[in-house]
Amino acid sequence: MQTYRAPHWLPGGNLQTIWPALWARRVDGAPPVYRRERWTTPDGDFVDVDRIDAADPAAPLLVLFHGLEGSSRSHYAEAFADFAATRGWAFAVPHFRGCSGEINLAPRAYHSGDFEEIGWMLERCAAGRPPGAPVVAAGVSLGGNALLRWAEEAGATARHTVRAVAAVSAPVDLAAGGAAIGRGFNRLVYTRMFLSTMKPKALAKLAQHPGLFDRDALMAAGDLRGFDNVFTAPLHGFRDTDDYWGRGSAKPHLHAIRVPTLVVNALNDPFVPAASLPRPDEAGRHVTLWQPAHGGHVGFPLGLPPGHVRGMPERVGGWLAQHLPS
Repeated sequence: MQTYRAPHWLPGGNLQTIWPALWARRVDGAPPVYRRERWTTPDGDFVDVDRIDAADPAAPLLVLFHGLEGSSRSHYAEAFADFAATRGWAFAVPHFRGCSGEINLAPRAYHSGDFEEIGWMLERCAAGRPPGAPVVAAGVSLGGNALLRWAEEAGATARHTVRAVAAVSAPVDLAAGGAAIGRGFNRLVYTRMFLSTMKPKALAKLAQHPGLFDRDALMAAGDLRGFDNVFTAPLHGFRDTDDYWGRGSAKPHLHAIRVPTLVVNALNDPFVPAASLPRPDEAGRHVTLWQPAHGGHVGFPLGLPPGHVRGMPERVGGWLAQHLPS
């Protein structure tokens, strides 16, 4: 990925973001067929986990954490599922609360720094596997930042759960990413797209828990900063958006990671400004940075039109495989 170059027919970060999500090929054959499990959370809520079992119960398990408003049917999730199948690995996508097609029960949702939820999900994924059966994890965008925050908080104990982790297109500086997505073309296209699903979910949460937040303030929010200030921050124990973005960002704590970690960010990602990305001296010795010039946000397409998105999972998955037992 460090030497990745986009096809000549897809110039620029926006095309490299939008086209792969909508039209590029995700798998070599049929779409993945998942087996869904519903887990009860410690606070009495639920999460849905889509899984693909391996023929060998002791095969590695790849756990994927999706991005904002993503799911197991996101383009990158299906591409990672296809990669896992070619390796004979098991695969699991734990959905963040409210992202599996059914609204969750508790007066909360999910957020970019949700490391406690990530830790619980990983421990649950690892539980019951044969002794020595390894687990690796990848996170995409929001899920990547949350996974990094978990690795930072867990420190050396992360190795008790996973052999290695990878974050792809993670907004490791949430304030910089929030500012970028809130202006110009990004505001017109990406912000509008996200809010078109986030606001209805928030209103459904308000119907469940009357008085949870100010409905008029939510409807007036025109960007993610405004939405987070009314909904995400207060529901998850943050003072306001600035407090949430500051405490939720992975970048300031990368040096605390003690498990092999890969962080992949394209320099032309429209959501994640290149200037906000970590330098090697900020990452710590357990963290590998791949920062190719091209790729967009979770794009990294390859091939002739319509192209495919298998290259990124193959390279990221190959890096994770290097940290599995021989």
